[in-house]
Amino acid sequence: MKRKYIPDLTRQMSQCEANYLRIMKLIPDLDECDEREFQVSWPEHRAFLRLTVDERFKYTSTILVSHSYEKGSPWLESPGLVVRLYHDASMAEVICMQRRKQLSGVYPYPNRNMHLPDEKLQLNEYLGEWLSECLNHGHSMETVFSG
Repeated sequence: MKRKYIPDLTRQMSQCEANYLRIMKLIPDLDECDEREFQVSWPEHRAFLRLTVDERFKYTSTILVSHSYEKGSPWLESPGLVVRLYHDASMAEVICMQRRKQLSGVYPYPNRNMHLPDEKLQLNEYLGEWLSECLNHGHSMETVFSG
């Protein structure tokens, strides 16, 4: 008998809380900043992560997250993520991927679009890994001093 997937809400909420804290460390001036780009370098290649503020409201903000590699990837396009920040709850959640409709919390499997049962959790963890890389190894691409 096939077991139904039951989401781990505690794990999902803690991931969203951690992602919110990571984003606020990367963009502490969220109210004034429209975009921030980071370069993350490893010995074999370099990547760029861009955080673009799409919407600002009193209790929520929406950020577009995209990344690219220095030499590009000829066979796999990196997914762009749409992330909603809930300031009153201090949570950041991936609500959809760019060019897709909003993600459901759970998907039956198999399904027409071949979503994994825990796809939303996996995307939030993926976001967390990128944000952690930026915090641990990233360099802001902004000019610090001018003149």
